[in-house]
Amino acid sequence: MRSITTFDLQYAHRFYKFKGEAQYLHGHTGFLTIEVEDSINEGVNMVYPCNEIQKTAWDVLKNFDHALILREDDPLLPAILKVYEETGIKDGTPQNTMKGIAFKTELATAYPDSRLVVTKETLTVEGMIRIVYDLLKDRLNIAKITFTSGVNTASTELLKSSSRGLNFYYFNFQS
Repeated sequence: MRSITTFDLQYAHRFYKFKGEAQYLHGHTGFLTIEVEDSINEGVNMVYPCNEIQKTAWDVLKNFDHALILREDDPLLPAILKVYEETGIKDGTPQNTMKGIAFKTELATAYPDSRLVVTKETLTVEGMIRIVYDLLKDRLNIAKITFTSGVNTASTELLKSSSRGLNFYYFNFQS
């Protein structure tokens, strides 16, 4: 059985080195759906309380909400940081209350004070799923993640199998 929670994320990004409309800085409303799998917890009659999924995931996901997401080699990044420094917002302001927990992984680094996430690769719907899974895999028993942004959607089922006592996770991306 699964408990399912959806998050609404507003963000801006661009596809650096892409030839087409997406090469320009633009914004999206993204919808991220996380499905947590387990047996039904007797007494409360649910797999996992959706409000607990929300709290656990939102601690890191709020870094992506109303944030600028750029690739680490994007030449806009130093220019943005310079403007943030010149306008006094690089290290945050008292009004910046939606800060998530700072993180640094192989795939992305969050700078909550600046409302900035720097990624290794261009942020696509598939890339967002990889980043989210990497951030939450040790906190939630994720069975499926779906991310929709504009007309683009990707989904992955995290299928578990056992071989020689080890658990393996297989990504099955569909876009």
